[in-house]
Amino acid sequence: MQFNNGTEPWDPCITNIHGFTSCFLFSVETQHTIGYGGRTTTEECPEAIFIMCIQSITGVMIQAFMVGVVFAKLSRPKKRTQTLLFSRNAVINHRDGVPCLMFRVGDMRKSHIIEAHVRAQLIKHKVTKEGEHLPFFQTELKVRDKVGGDGEEDKIFFIWPTTIVHKIDSKSPLYNMSANNLLRERFEIVVMLEGVIESTGMTTQARSSYLPSEILWGHRFQSLITFKKDSGEYEVDYALFNNTVEVDTPLCSARELDERRAMYSNDCLGQVRTGLFPSIRSHSSDTLCSMDSLSIDDGHIEMKIPSSPIPVTITAPEETVPLTNGALKNLNQPIPV
Repeated sequence: MQFNNGTEPWDPCITNIHGFTSCFLFSVETQHTIGYGGRTTTEECPEAIFIMCIQSITGVMIQAFMVGVVFAKLSRPKKRTQTLLFSRNAVINHRDGVPCLMFRVGDMRKSHIIEAHVRAQLIKHKVTKEGEHLPFFQTELKVRDKVGGDGEEDKIFFIWPTTIVHKIDSKSPLYNMSANNLLRERFEIVVMLEGVIESTGMTTQARSSYLPSEILWGHRFQSLITFKKDSGEYEVDYALFNNTVEVDTPLCSARELDERRAMYSNDCLGQVRTGLFPSIRSHSSDTLCSMDSLSIDDGHIEMKIPSSPIPVTITAPEETVPLTNGALKNLNQPIPV
């Protein structure tokens, strides 16, 4: 910038500039569009006009960048993930007569996760038929929030703590696993919960895993939802989120249980056909096929049937004795065997 020596008329590039402090204040006023009006750019210096335009554009870009950084920091899905809970342990028990692996998921916030999906992968070492070792072979576990039902398998209605269920059937990698060899197995079950945050529309994902030592055989989760009559509302007690209670569960594998049920069913049907066993009437033939045990000794018939809503009736030559679920009844009249 040129200074007037007092001999020639001089028009400055920026008016009311007296030093570095004045230049700095003009730069701040220009970048933040304050516009006090005391300092202005003249038409004498095109370079000053060009620099002022560049600074204005740069200031707008810096402000937009800072706003984006702050918004992204406040709305990060990672913060939302910290409010999604997985139960400390998984459990194995029977639900509706079917052995199942279960774990519980919950959400601590009042805003819900929409389009929630749950996936589970069992990671285990595998040796192929050709002798190739696969140290981290992944097998997908089909999970849902109930046994049976319609709809997508991994989609859940996630507005309260939900128990996720994997049915252990012939297609499950846990089909041959019993309570005795569970702790000797080396695997890890990785579970993932994905969904859309209701308030921001961003996708979030939470993950957890279960080792064999973290799977409780013969347990089920304690109920944590109670109904308050005074207010007519349901209350969720998250202090009970990880609590489990023991239940009667066979220690054998699901495969052994199916084989025993099939064997007892065939033996019973064979005796019915030959007339050595009294006729069995039931509202469903599935009840007979699901007997846990059947034994016949001198003058007594002993049957144990798993829990089901269908009563079974044994008809003897002189009397009919109903068998309730899980009950044990004796027939007084001897039956030849």
